[in-house]
Amino acid sequence: MKNPTVGGGSRKGGGAVTARGILVVLSGPSGVGKTVVSEGLQEKAGYVRAITATTRSPRTGEQDGVDYLFLDRARFDQRVEEGGFLEYAEVHGNLYGSPRDGIDQQLVQSRAVLLLIDVQGARKLRQDGVDTLQIFLEPPGLEELRRRIEMRGVENEEMVDLRLRNALSEMEQKDGYDHCVVNGVLDDTVEEVASIIEEELTRRGEN
Repeated sequence: MKNPTVGGGSRKGGGAVTARGILVVLSGPSGVGKTVVSEGLQEKAGYVRAITATTRSPRTGEQDGVDYLFLDRARFDQRVEEGGFLEYAEVHGNLYGSPRDGIDQQLVQSRAVLLLIDVQGARKLRQDGVDTLQIFLEPPGLEELRRRIEMRGVENEEMVDLRLRNALSEMEQKDGYDHCVVNGVLDDTVEEVASIIEEELTRRGEN
């Protein structure tokens, strides 16, 4: 990993800048509500969301450069070769990655940058020593998680079952995170996660 100090230190070399914000990883099973929690945090506390890249097709209403950077496989692989991602992983047959440059820029400008990634990506960042605050969002139960996935209306029954099987495996890894928050009532979840982030900012002397 070329820049293990992302989220809390100085970048070495010419034109060095000091990242003022912290990189907050939000992980959890597909359908747990990472996006809506992120939106609540942005509205409540003014945090910003990192725009990750993916090779999957846009869903209805999604915009390139707003929801994701939508890349074809060749362009994604090129960025991998160039070292352009903090982490990347294959999830449900599609590639997802966290663009290094964009996140670096946001950390200079923002108190907290929200990075919505799966457990593979979060584990990779921990292994590489990237400075992050990692929060796992857990569903109140598998039946509720199924209901949330089905409400999106974008997966068939086979894909829903696959996501639920993956959720069981993902939840087994929650102990590797700094915090685990059950996303039951959205407003309560946003309040709890915001409190965790603010406490970390205070601990680091960023406020």
